[in-house]
Amino acid sequence: MKQEGMEKIRNAMSTYISTLKTEFTQGMILPTVNGEQTEPAPQLAAKAEDHMTTASTVTAAPQSKPIGIKIPTCKISLKDIFLTSPEELYRVFTTQELVRAFTHAPAIIEADKGGKFHLLDGSVSGKFIDLVPEKQIVMKWRFKSWPSGHLATVILNFTDKGSETEVRLEGKGIPSSEEERTKQGWQRYYFEGIKQTFG
Repeated sequence: MKQEGMEKIRNAMSTYISTLKTEFTQGMILPTVNGEQTEPAPQLAAKAEDHMTTASTVTAAPQSKPIGIKIPTCKISLKDIFLTSPEELYRVFTTQELVRAFTHAPAIIEADKGGKFHLLDGSVSGKFIDLVPEKQIVMKWRFKSWPSGHLATVILNFTDKGSETEVRLEGKGIPSSEEERTKQGWQRYYFEGIKQTFG
């Protein structure tokens, strides 16, 4: 009787601790895979007395993807005008030597579909999803300080305005807590950096 009682208590405590961990981690930021948001682990709402009868049937189901908790994200939009052609401006964003010049830091740029990039001493990284010369750059992009594995989608559209080029930036999947920092980073390190370096 004592052995059987100890086993039931052990099972109930195991289930209780597992439930406590699940409930405690609700709302915490966990990484996502390539900006893909995954559903949080379901909460176990069973009462303590139910745990005793269901302890032997609670098992973890195998997962095909890592489980994380959704990160609140937002969209950003920026627009700027550059006194150059779309062709030249496109080159500034996709040529390693030119990126090094306007960021004043080491940079690795593989300007091909699927190519990776690392800028500002590794503070910014990602990969190119689509490149349309003189028209558009689509990339998965992230700050180093973001949750591990989380990437935003950033689209740069270039519009020829005669002697000027208008750049429109659309970013989605930006962690909400990083909205202002991301906008300021793009404005300062990209747009203002390009203007100061190339005029």
